[in-house]
Amino acid sequence: MCFLLRVTSPAEPPLSQSLPTDLAAAHAMILAERAERVEAQAAALKAKAEASSVEATIAHLKLMIEKLRRALYGQRSERTTRLIDQMELQLEELETQATQDEVAAAPAHAPSPPVRRRPVRKPFPAHLPRERVVVPAPTSCPCCGSSRLSKLGEDITETLEVIPRSWKVIQTVRERFSCRACEQITQPPAPFHVTPRGFAGPHLLATILFEKFGQHQPLNRQSERYAREGIDLCVSTLADQVGAAAAALAPLHDRIARHVMAAQRLHADDTTVPILARGQTQTGRIWTYVRDDRPFGGPDPPAALYFASRDRRQEHPDAHLRGWRGILQADAYGGYNGLYDPGRAGGAVTSALCWGHARRGFFELADIVARARRGSGAAPVSPIALEAVERIDLLFALEREINGLSADERRRVRQERSRPVVEDLHAWLGEQRSKLSRSSAVAQPIDYMLKRWTRFAAFLDDGRICLSNNAAERALRGFALGRRAWLFAGSDRGAARAAAMATLITTAKLNAVDPQAWLADVLARLPAHPARRIDELLPWTWAPPQQTQSAA
Repeated sequence: MCFLLRVTSPAEPPLSQSLPTDLAAAHAMILAERAERVEAQAAALKAKAEASSVEATIAHLKLMIEKLRRALYGQRSERTTRLIDQMELQLEELETQATQDEVAAAPAHAPSPPVRRRPVRKPFPAHLPRERVVVPAPTSCPCCGSSRLSKLGEDITETLEVIPRSWKVIQTVRERFSCRACEQITQPPAPFHVTPRGFAGPHLLATILFEKFGQHQPLNRQSERYAREGIDLCVSTLADQVGAAAAALAPLHDRIARHVMAAQRLHADDTTVPILARGQTQTGRIWTYVRDDRPFGGPDPPAALYFASRDRRQEHPDAHLRGWRGILQADAYGGYNGLYDPGRAGGAVTSALCWGHARRGFFELADIVARARRGSGAAPVSPIALEAVERIDLLFALEREINGLSADERRRVRQERSRPVVEDLHAWLGEQRSKLSRSSAVAQPIDYMLKRWTRFAAFLDDGRICLSNNAAERALRGFALGRRAWLFAGSDRGAARAAAMATLITTAKLNAVDPQAWLADVLARLPAHPARRIDELLPWTWAPPQQTQSAA
């Protein structure tokens, strides 16, 4: 025989005593438990939304601190730039998650305001067309039923909407007429296309060119997207249009190249670009030469010129700048040394080195944030490098105050305020170098500056010289980002074509012109535009069609 004993806690009543005995009490108990469960779930959702909001706020504050630190202490390394990009991506994910949690918790706790403060939304642009959707008004009073209603006003809620891209076929009709007197047939001539046997309109051509060379979308991806929209344009067809359009735009490229090479000062730099070879890719180069006189109030418009090469030999900058003489702002790359030769045909080029490159060498040894992230195993921060960064940052702070002033005014301020800082830095670097061994890590950036001090200090005597070469580095940023999308250039001519199109697109951006709108209008006007008036189509003289019609 088996006996089962049920042991109950003195504090808990038996199960038979805790359950109700009638149906009404059981129903009330079930409703009470259900209400408690709903309230507990709502409280959990609210707590989750608040936690997500706080997490997003913390990420936003960390991002702002990092940006303020970068602005306070000058230019940071590329590693820090990537760190900021990662923080922005993390903030995007956290804000999305916080909003999702708030929406999930809203039905249960609608009166509770959200913890996270959202930025104030800017009004929609005034040039966008407005479509009025009027909600039908009541025909009678919902309170008393009277139909005697009078309008007091209206409330408008604006919603931003996008219309998917639409395609259309333009049919150009040329009617034929026959003369009843002489039986002569008359017909208007066929319109000219910017491309031979062209079937693509100027806006479609501009879209293909800008997405390939401005947004770094290869033609195969464009073809796939067009196919999803119901338009069959194979890669070879798109490639034909790109080649023909690039040939048609060559006069504009040549005109921009002449404008750049007429400058008295150029920013120069280069970056790697893989070029396809037999069974492999070779590390080619994209060179840029930027004309930008805005830092010293120059009246000439800015422009950028690009070249492509298979390697980085000295012969390339020698060929690019053959016959040019002026101030070249660049790093200490030895390939430019032929330009500084006093025996160079046409005269030597004046060298002005970039203080941003010099500062970077010290900053890598003085990056406190990086050392803290690496932990106890990281090398200690160099006090000499830290002080060098602070001294160089003082020069950059002075430059920000005089940015945009005339060259003479900049030179005067530099002589008064920057020269003592530079001379003191020179003496301090020499003193510190005498105390260091050859194997010291901080000795390398010190030697980099001391051996080239004359070219570093050239900005003191010429107000046209900038303290850094950031203009050229910004011009190459698109290629650095685009390499991940298109992987490599298909050939030498493909790299040269990309350099030519980058010249057009970057120059338009430097002049605050929408590159795609400019390309579309230029491609529409080129077939009938006189060659002697090509300057009217340049980015700095071009006006959008709406402005041209208004002026007329």
